[in-house]
Order: sequence, then structure tokens, then C-alpha cells
Amino acid sequence: MITTPWFHFAVALGLGLLIGLERERKKGEGPTRRPAGIRTFGLTSLLGAIAIHVGGVSLLVVVTAGVIALAALSHFRARDEDPGLTTEIGLVTMPLLGGVAMSDTGLAATLGVAIAVVFAAKAPLHGFVRRVLSDAEVNDGLVFAVATVVIWPQLPDRYLGPLDAINPHSVWLLVVLLLALGACGHIATRALGQRFGLPIAGLASGFVSSTATIGSMASRAAKDAASIRPAVAGAALSSVATFVQMALLLMTISKPTLVLMAPALAAGMIVATIYGLAFLPRRAAPETPTAADPGRAFSIGTTLWLTGTMVVMLLIAAALRRWLGETGIIAGAIVAGFIDTHSAAISVASLVPSATLTPMEAALPILAAMTSNAVAKMAMAVGAGAPGFALRIVPGIVLSIGAAWAVAMPMILQ
Repeated sequence: MITTPWFHFAVALGLGLLIGLERERKKGEGPTRRPAGIRTFGLTSLLGAIAIHVGGVSLLVVVTAGVIALAALSHFRARDEDPGLTTEIGLVTMPLLGGVAMSDTGLAATLGVAIAVVFAAKAPLHGFVRRVLSDAEVNDGLVFAVATVVIWPQLPDRYLGPLDAINPHSVWLLVVLLLALGACGHIATRALGQRFGLPIAGLASGFVSSTATIGSMASRAAKDAASIRPAVAGAALSSVATFVQMALLLMTISKPTLVLMAPALAAGMIVATIYGLAFLPRRAAPETPTAADPGRAFSIGTTLWLTGTMVVMLLIAAALRRWLGETGIIAGAIVAGFIDTHSAAISVASLVPSATLTPMEAALPILAAMTSNAVAKMAMAVGAGAPGFALRIVPGIVLSIGAAWAVAMPMILQ
């Protein structure tokens, strides 16, 4: 690596010139031109580098204060022609960027390029905020930020409540996940239309949580009856991800178990795929004023209702665990499957390499966990309050898990 001061000075000057190049193209001509172009930005960044090299942080603070004063004076003089502060704020960052370049050129280069991109992206960013985003979507973004950044980190990460069954941190994670999946479906719908947006979002989100995805799709269907078919397609395709993930986990933990269960998993995946594709709209629906309205990214009320449903299921699972005990592997897998089928499968499949279970003996508890998880999916579909959606997706869930059982039963009964 080049560590001579001249190299650091060159990086500081180059970054200032890069950012100043963009500003120079936007400053205009004549007496109404905006202040600070390529030379000003380049020299200000170099000045920060010289300050940190000669006098350290103290001199850099003095230099930065001087640049702030000059930027404020420039803004005051040009406030009638250019009410914005972007150029002035960018100019103030230049001595700091030059100072960073003297100790970490990689970080300085990254920051410099980021600043240049922000400057250059003025038109698309302003267009996106003013013409693409709606007020409702902005409000939803703020709700998501509060739920994720403010509330979630404050919740205790330990089991509380009746039967020590509720972990507030984990429960609120489901809230965050449902909000995020709803937003992803909303974005995909706006970008691709309901015909393909919701199915693609459902398939992708299924790798995060198929249960939460089905709850999110049910919420959307309850909100917009015209989106029931693509929402059902997305929900059904999210179950495809469940079977794929299960195969990948078994391949990692116990390949003999995967070889034994592969036909059953493939059968369930094929049925879920066919069922989901069958609900794809054959052609795009004509746009109506209601469809053209972007609406809300998610429903916080429905999200809290679905989370409450999951909390009730957690309490039921805890009660069953206390009643049945931990002696029965199948009973334990069923209880765990209500919460997460993959964690239940991991706990069962991990017993195969240690010879505690044979692959044949592990297959039944794993399928039992997938079945209880299918029940949780159906509960989420019904809990969102969209009867038309539930009537369509429940048969698909039953058929896919039924296909897996139909293929696996001859093997289990041997």
C-alpha cells in the first residue's frame, strides 16, 4: 500500500475534484451562477488534508469552522436565487473528507463517491419523493422505522408471561417481519403490477417466513378484493420455499435423511408450485381508479392481529409441551412446528448423525412438524379476515402437505 503523504494529498484533492466536477456542471453561468465549483471543492478538500497533516485535529476544526463561515456567507448572499443548502453542506464536508483521506484513503474514497452520487441523483430522488411516494407510504415508512429502530431493541429478550412462553423480543420480530413483507409485496406490486408482483414477492418472502408471508398476503387480499388471485398465488408459492429450505437444511445436517425424504419434499413442492401458478391472473386486469391508488404499504392493525394469533398459538404450544412433556419426539416436533418447522426439523435431523435416530425414524417427526406448521399457516390465513383468500389458499396448503404425506407413507409403513 502507498503510505506517503503525497498519495493521501492526491486522494484528498481527487475526491474534491470529483465532487466539484458534478457541482460545476450544475452551478450555471453568469452573475446568477451558484458558488463553489470544481476548483473550490478540490481546494477545500486539500485544505482539510493539509490541516490534519500540519496541525492535527485542532487545526482541522479551525479550518472547518472557517469553511462553515464562508459557506454561510455565500448562502446568505445568494439566498434569493438559490434557497437550497446542498452545495453549502457539501462544501463543509470537504475539509473533513480531506482529513479522513490522510488516515484512511479507502473510507475517504467511499464517502467521496457516496457524496458525489447524492449530488448527481438530485432529479431522480426528488422525482421519487414528490411523484412516486404517496403521503400514506411515507407515513408507513415512519411506522416501520419506529417499530424496527425504536420499539424492537427496547423489548426484553427473555421468556415471560404464562408458562414462560412469550419472548417479547421474538414476538415483535414477527411484527417487524410482517410489516417488511407487506412493504415488499407493496413495492413489487407497484413495480411489476399485481399480476406478477405479488407472486414473485411471495416466493422470495417465503424463504424468510412462509407463515408470515401468508399472513401478509391475507392482509392484502382483505384490503383489496381485486388482488385475491395474485395474493393466493404468492401465498402458495411461499410454501414452495418451505420445501426447498427443508431440503437444503437436510442436505447440510443429514444427507441420508434428505435422500429418504426427497421424493416427499419434491411432491409437496410440485403441488404447491402448480397450485400457485394456477392462480396467476391470465392477463393484467384493467386499471381502475382504486387500483391506480398506491394505498398503504401494510396494515398495522392486521399485523398486530396476526401477531396476537401467533402469541395464542405459542401459549397453546407451551401448554401442550407441559402436558405431554419432552419425551415424545413426534409430540415435541408437532409443538415446535407450530412456531418454526425448520428449527423442529433441525433438532430431529441432528439426531441421525449421532445414531440416536435412523433416517426412517426421523422422517415421521419432520413431516409432523411440517404438518403443524401448515396448520399455523392456515390459522394466519383465516386470522386476517379475508374469507375469499382463506377458502382459496387453505386447499393449496392441505394438498401440498398431503402430497408429501402420500409419497412418504409407503416408506414410513415399511
